[in-house]
Amino acid sequence: MVKESIKQKSELLVQKIFSFDKPENFENLALEVFQFQYSANSIYRQFVNFLGINANDVEMIEQIPFMPVEFFKTHNVMTDNYEAEQIFFSSSTTGMIPSRHLVADSSVYRQSFLKTFNYFFGDPRDYCFLALLPSYLERTGSSLIYMIDKLMTISNHSDNGYYLNEYEEISKKINKLEKQHQKYILFGVTYALLDFSEYFNSELSCGIVMETGGMKGRRKELVKPEVYEILKTGFKTNTIYAEYGMTELLSQAYSFGDNTFQTPPWMKVIIRDMYDPFCYVDKGISGGINVIDLANIYSCSFIETKDLGKINQNGQFQVLGRFDNSDIRGCNLLVN
Repeated sequence: MVKESIKQKSELLVQKIFSFDKPENFENLALEVFQFQYSANSIYRQFVNFLGINANDVEMIEQIPFMPVEFFKTHNVMTDNYEAEQIFFSSSTTGMIPSRHLVADSSVYRQSFLKTFNYFFGDPRDYCFLALLPSYLERTGSSLIYMIDKLMTISNHSDNGYYLNEYEEISKKINKLEKQHQKYILFGVTYALLDFSEYFNSELSCGIVMETGGMKGRRKELVKPEVYEILKTGFKTNTIYAEYGMTELLSQAYSFGDNTFQTPPWMKVIIRDMYDPFCYVDKGISGGINVIDLANIYSCSFIETKDLGKINQNGQFQVLGRFDNSDIRGCNLLVN
């Protein structure tokens, strides 16, 4: 049974997270979420205490401890006394441990991705959704598949569909949508979009190609600018969109081209120094990506990722790559 005070506090915070509309209020809300998670999440509290940080002394975002993303591989990162309503699993290559995100309230995730979609793209009912996500369909517990399922349900378009490698079929579907002047989004894992772009021979005018990342060991790793140039040529389009998300987050950022991402109001990226995780760098300087995702209210909203990036002068961020040996875990700071 969830303690009533924790339940009431978390529900109040959820309301605040998805209703605030002034960027200057973000820091105060992030600090409120930090104090809640410190008191209500024993794993996060142990991590903060191990670092010797007094939670009462944390008065700005830069003082908040960011939990290494690897903790989701080895610990149940979740508000105490709650049970998981949904568990999302990351993809993993042979021998690697997948991350597990225990989601106490799936409605928070739905609020997050639906409000984000409306924020950036408008009403899902205006779109047809096509998904070229073979590596995701081949496993269970994907948060991306969950999101696209819900978008398809809301859209209710007769041509919505998932595809493995049926390139002829998906080409016919795209050509049909183009003739109907129907807006559509093609979500695709990187390697599958590259494969499909070599087969595709039409021109996109009504559709969005949404790259979701990942070669998954299927193709040679390429830098993002090279990937986007290949896809733009193959799909005869000027822009390749991209989604930045991960199993450990309940929010997504979107790029409208050139690998430059924008976040919804309740999500923020800051860049840490590559050699000192407790220092932060200025705009334009590369470093490690730290994500504040307030939608992670029931797990941990302050995540130190293994992605490299930088923030531009407009406050948008770019993803530049990954740290070497990014699957090495530093989670034995805590006792299982």
